[in-house]
Amino acid sequence: MLNHIVVMGRLTRDPELRYTQTQTPVASFRVAVDRDFADRTTGERQADFIDCVAWRSTAEFVSKYFQKGSMAVVSGRLQMRDWTDRDNNRRTSAEIVVENIYFGDSKRRDNSSPAPKAAPTGYGSAGYGSAPAAGGSAFAELDDGDGELPF
Repeated sequence: MLNHIVVMGRLTRDPELRYTQTQTPVASFRVAVDRDFADRTTGERQADFIDCVAWRSTAEFVSKYFQKGSMAVVSGRLQMRDWTDRDNNRRTSAEIVVENIYFGDSKRRDNSSPAPKAAPTGYGSAGYGSAPAAGGSAFAELDDGDGELPF
């Protein structure tokens, strides 16, 4: 079976980092994802607000490098949860269990950037990158060569 989802949107609030009783980090956040089409009568674009949950090192990464307003590309699996509200009504929620998260914004050139210089471009439990060593940088300059394609 295949259960894979990728969305790109802006965080609606700062990620909330908590720890389970066994000290496993878990971060929850929500992304606002614009729909591809506009409303016919108003011309406005609607947005979907999608809950996300990240675990372990991915949770710590999200908490450290993302904040409200950050553009993020979230990759993971869709999970449905059944729960009971305060009035004893059965509810169902959908959320993305984050496997990888990537920066969706381009790197800012000025000094007002909230993201640290050593932030990697993507990180997650599947091993796409790793947190850089203290004082090190995960970014590297690429040589364009002579600009011609090799084929």
